[in-house]
Amino acid sequence: MIKSINIKNLLISLGISLGTGILATILTIGNMSMYMQFEKPPLSPPAWLFPVVWTILYILMGISAYMISESNATQEQKDKALSIYGFQLFFNFLWTIIFFAFYQYLAAFIVLVMLWILILLTIISFNKINSLAGKLQIPYLAWVTFAGYLNLAIYLIN
Repeated sequence: MIKSINIKNLLISLGISLGTGILATILTIGNMSMYMQFEKPPLSPPAWLFPVVWTILYILMGISAYMISESNATQEQKDKALSIYGFQLFFNFLWTIIFFAFYQYLAAFIVLVMLWILILLTIISFNKINSLAGKLQIPYLAWVTFAGYLNLAIYLIN
């Protein structure tokens, strides 16, 4: 049985995830050009790729959170899963500020490790409620793993 889409709640979910990225970008927009000045490790993507990937990931996160909020799980299960999701969004935002506004690359890497753990916990908690919602978070975990490589390498070589 296909459940109808609650457009308002879907837009709220997307707004929260995309809004997190947009706010972080607004607060660090003038500092993003510094990426071009770094000595970069092998496999470093061009700067234009980051906003493309992050937009896709924020959309997947929003859809995934929407699926959890609209699921038939108990309110307690949904609240727990969405709380973990909210914490990881906060750490996502925090990483951007620490890295691009404060230039604290080691501290940013530590926050990124915590973010990685929170994303993994989000996947686990979402998967218990809706396996597709959990799977939609996997590209995010993969990208943050790659971002961890870049972050640590930038700290070590710059």
